[in-house]
Amino acid sequence: MVKSLGATEWKLVLSANERNEFSGGASKASMQLADPNFQDTGVFSLFFIPKMEDSGLYSCLIKQQERKLKEKLIPLAILKVTVHPTPTIPQYSTLRMSASVNPDFAITKITWASPDGISIKSEKTPNTGTEAKLPQVQTSDSGVYVCSVHPWGNNSGTLFTFNVNVTVDAEKVVSFRNITYGDSISTATQARTSLTLICPGVQGDYVLLYWRPPDTKRKNIRKLLFQYDRWRGSTLMTEQSKRLQLAGPPYNAEAGSFSFLLAPEISDGGLYICEVFRNDNAVSQWTQLSVLKVKTKSSSSKLELGCEYSELSQVQSVHWKYQDTNRQLQMSSKSPGRITTTVPLPITSNTAGNYTCILKLRNGQTVRATHAVTLPPEENVSVTTPSMLPSLSALLLLVPLVAAAVGVLLWRQKHISDRGIEQSLSAHSGEVENIYENPEDIRQAPLQGSVYMDLKPRGEDDVYKELERSEQCQS
Repeated sequence: MVKSLGATEWKLVLSANERNEFSGGASKASMQLADPNFQDTGVFSLFFIPKMEDSGLYSCLIKQQERKLKEKLIPLAILKVTVHPTPTIPQYSTLRMSASVNPDFAITKITWASPDGISIKSEKTPNTGTEAKLPQVQTSDSGVYVCSVHPWGNNSGTLFTFNVNVTVDAEKVVSFRNITYGDSISTATQARTSLTLICPGVQGDYVLLYWRPPDTKRKNIRKLLFQYDRWRGSTLMTEQSKRLQLAGPPYNAEAGSFSFLLAPEISDGGLYICEVFRNDNAVSQWTQLSVLKVKTKSSSSKLELGCEYSELSQVQSVHWKYQDTNRQLQMSSKSPGRITTTVPLPITSNTAGNYTCILKLRNGQTVRATHAVTLPPEENVSVTTPSMLPSLSALLLLVPLVAAAVGVLLWRQKHISDRGIEQSLSAHSGEVENIYENPEDIRQAPLQGSVYMDLKPRGEDDVYKELERSEQCQS
């Protein structure tokens, strides 16, 4: 018997007795007992080919003479695995593998693994269950992919696995003929200012960004700048795309919502083509970009303000404007994509101020770039005051000299006798006993690191008198 999901009553699937009489209103065409000799073997297993709607709770009841011998309840969950395209995968197409279980509460999760055993990205979707994708498959992607089902409440860690054999046919190459084109966008920005390059608003598997250089006459030229595969988590960038990055919120590249941020230079103008691929379909969005930049050049007599811009085909007008609208500027253009104005030197109060280059597109969008011309700084005339450093240096030199002289006097004080200071300074044996006895000889002698100071008695207050008084007091 079976009780379907959400049902309250049991339905008879198959009944068999010893007389080989079979019945059952809920049976399927493929249902039969696994062992035709069930009467002798006692094996009453049921065999059938289920569909998703055959999930539910099954009861196996064995009776003998109206007496119940045994009953077993078996919950049945059905796993459905699909692969697209099938049976062989064209090269460069998107391999799609999906798995679902009915009822879904019977499991905790479904995982996918590549032929080399590495786990691959998968997502749970409302309609297809758990889906794994490999965009732009190559022959190297051929092999056996494993789908693993993790049952709910399974403490033993047992997994139910299902193998998917994938073959990529190199002789078949997918052709993206179903490409949808969105409305073209015409825009402009100032150089080195962040700009969002809008991509198609569909959830995709991977994104390609192409670029056609500005003012190119050959319309079929385009270069690949950026490629991102959200399933493999791989990014391909060129040298020129260093100023590009995937945009953040409200966009989410990992979930398939793409756009780009660009901080362009003047040479980065041109046509940008963003193609978003979902399965084997593509949606394309074109953005035509003009970039505006101000450059200055000065000479001895004038300051030249140059305004450069790119992608001339969508530009309606470009001109310079001074902050004082009453003053008209003289403008010239020596080459396409550049317009200049000059400011005479030196800068005065009448010529200083903001000069703005205004670019207007054919769709009416306006972009401005402003350059400020300032007055030269005023020259400050300063009065030089005599420095106090020489006087200070002399004072610092005098202090140790005076200290040295006082030290010599204190040393000599121990040798002064009662005869008085004048007798103590007499000469003996033709030698100069004291440096103070003959100052003239000392002045004429070559200097050898000593400094002469003439300290002869000059009056009542000089140092000799003070020393004599000190000696008399001590004696």
